[in-house]
Amino acid sequence: MKTGTVRLFQTLDHPCGYFDDRSARNLVIDPLDPRLSAVYGTSLSWGFRRAGGHVYKPSCRSCMACTPCRVPVKLFQPDRSQRRCLKRNADLAVRWRDAEPDDEAQALYERYLAWRHPGGGMDEPGADDFRRFLIAPWGGTEFMEVRLDGRLIAMAVTDRSVNGLSAVYTCYSPEHVDRSLGVFCILKQIERAEALGLPHVYLGYWIEDHPKMDYKIRYRPIELLRQGHWYLFDETEDPSPHGATE
Repeated sequence: MKTGTVRLFQTLDHPCGYFDDRSARNLVIDPLDPRLSAVYGTSLSWGFRRAGGHVYKPSCRSCMACTPCRVPVKLFQPDRSQRRCLKRNADLAVRWRDAEPDDEAQALYERYLAWRHPGGGMDEPGADDFRRFLIAPWGGTEFMEVRLDGRLIAMAVTDRSVNGLSAVYTCYSPEHVDRSLGVFCILKQIERAEALGLPHVYLGYWIEDHPKMDYKIRYRPIELLRQGHWYLFDETEDPSPHGATE
């Protein structure tokens, strides 16, 4: 292996998790590379995501629907709906801590999966699935706990790097769905990045008009990665090189 390079592996085709009639495949950075922790922050700016110890990005044959997106922290302005969400949840207590699973976090995670993914293979996680799927083995993962009257009702799993925060996964109590806790957690992650002086919050992949993935475009302004460059979506509905931010 040459100095300064990492190996990429391409997965076999597998069923797409977003469209029933499509197949997908990913590029994966060598999970055994000892420098993975050092390149992870940079990989976020290249459009990669993390699942467990695997850092990947879509590399599908005939589909480019998954568009990496990130919030530029200094430019972000919550809209009216997002401000209402913050006000509605002003009674909640938020605490950040190192990512270490405990019985309370595990129970919330299991309850959330049983509600959101019944019968889909994710609704009965094993004892080790929480750690293996959500926590980076090289460190840097934090839990944002959200509590109501002392009880854990939401948790955002977040990776911290020099390039920003990466919103890895959020789970919350089904009994409090009316609080829009997913929105609340993203807004608090943006606040956290601002307090730490970090430039971006990476939200993963935006898929236009997809019922589960289109919500990310509501955090404005937002940047999209197209053809190797990040563009402010608000500048044009069809990002072009004239709006490149880096």
